[in-house]
Amino acid sequence: MTQATSGRSAFSGVLLVAAMLLVGCGTEPGGNGEQESPAPRVTVATVETQDVRVQGEYAGRVRGSREVEVRARVEGLLEERLYTEGQLVEEGDALFRIDPEPYEIAVRSAEAERADTAASLAQAEREWERIAGLYQRDAVSRRERDQAETNRQLAEARLSLADAALADARRNLRYTEVTAPVSGATDLESLPEGSLIERGTLLTTVTRHDPVHVRFALPETDAGIQRLARRAMGRGQDEVQPYTAQVILPGGEPYEREGEVDFTASTINPRTGTVSARAVFENPDGDLVPGQFVRVRLLLEELEDVFLIDQRAVGEGRDGPQVFVVDDDAVAHVRTVRLGPVVDRRQVVLEGLEAGDRLVVNGMAGLEDGASVDAAEADEES
Repeated sequence: MTQATSGRSAFSGVLLVAAMLLVGCGTEPGGNGEQESPAPRVTVATVETQDVRVQGEYAGRVRGSREVEVRARVEGLLEERLYTEGQLVEEGDALFRIDPEPYEIAVRSAEAERADTAASLAQAEREWERIAGLYQRDAVSRRERDQAETNRQLAEARLSLADAALADARRNLRYTEVTAPVSGATDLESLPEGSLIERGTLLTTVTRHDPVHVRFALPETDAGIQRLARRAMGRGQDEVQPYTAQVILPGGEPYEREGEVDFTASTINPRTGTVSARAVFENPDGDLVPGQFVRVRLLLEELEDVFLIDQRAVGEGRDGPQVFVVDDDAVAHVRTVRLGPVVDRRQVVLEGLEAGDRLVVNGMAGLEDGASVDAAEADEES
């Protein structure tokens, strides 16, 4: 064997060994010559049906159930304030006194005028009786008789006018003492004593604190909005049931007493896209203060036998929202679902799942329908 032949043989041997090493690296024992990818690892959670209360929270303002402006009903000098500003008063309590002297004089004048017209009527009635008797004896003409009757009727009319004027004068005298139109808390006086006021001048405001009203607005997109509107239009019907509400105080704690929604507008405001609403709350301890900012919590609807799942488990497919479930053979399958509202940051699923399904809650990225997976159960807290 020559030296060249020996070199070619050695080189061929090296190539053969290298080829065998390459084949060995790309082939597994018993395989088909291709390397298999490991199954994707996912986290699953078993789902069960439950009943869900769908609630909404809305910004609201507390207002007195009655806020009444106290205004002067007669003009004159504001003589005295009869209450302590801010105190609670009862309906009918005196709040202000307007100088009554001009009205006392007016009453005496009206009384005198009435006495005068009453005397005139008595004289006219006597004259009528005398003339009527003479007429029956043909002692006076029919014209004299008619005139006597007319004078009597005019005297009766003047007495009626005098009675009305006296009643008006007495009423104005009563109005010099300004009283509380409702029970509630008084506000600051608008004008100090000694001010010359006119009829209709605002003197103060009385606000009723128990119960109170909370006014708020409901977005038109919220579930149950149509039901609330129908309830507002159907008030007075025996079948309408109270709709309860809860107030969340500024500190975050709930108010201890439940209220009732007693009004919702039957139309949607086209500018704001909201429906005006009002709830009534008892307020015996004064915890709710008119003007206070609160949040109103409403139970919009109660859903039965639905699923409440992690929002991250929901994806978007060609047919709409979808999720993945894993069967007993560790194969993932796509399910198209119908979604409800989000409750406490969890997604309500109305249709598309069944009790006992193992829902993929983590590892959905790149997952395909029919893919084998390595499924691990989610922790209890997740």
